[in-house]
Amino acid sequence: MAGFRGSDGDDLNHEINVTPFIDVILVLLIIFMVAAPLSTVDVPVDLPGSTASQSQRPEEPIFLTLQKDLTLSLKNTAIARAALQADLDAATQGNRDTRIFLRADEAVPYGDLMEVMNLLRGAGYLKVALVGLEALPGGTP
Repeated sequence: MAGFRGSDGDDLNHEINVTPFIDVILVLLIIFMVAAPLSTVDVPVDLPGSTASQSQRPEEPIFLTLQKDLTLSLKNTAIARAALQADLDAATQGNRDTRIFLRADEAVPYGDLMEVMNLLRGAGYLKVALVGLEALPGGTP
């Protein structure tokens, strides 16, 4: 009785074929790698105020303000969106490495703020600082 024989006289193979198991594991791995980043996109967020220490402010900061009615102001002058690049070039003397301080009313939708940031990027101004109120350690501005 060295081994089992089937009804037709063939020897039975007692080894486990792991190839289908490995294939299933690889497919599951790919599914989880794709699905994991997508599961964190729809997280509701209530952003708090910042309690970080203030950074040094330049002598003459250039403030770009997005008001509640979605109008833009450069320093204290209202400007048109179409003239944003020309007005920024005039304010910075063409230096695109100048940091632009972007302020927005809290009632401005996030999409409109991103549109203004895209306009700044399209104009070549990549150094943008977002300005907010300094929050007290308790969390209230």
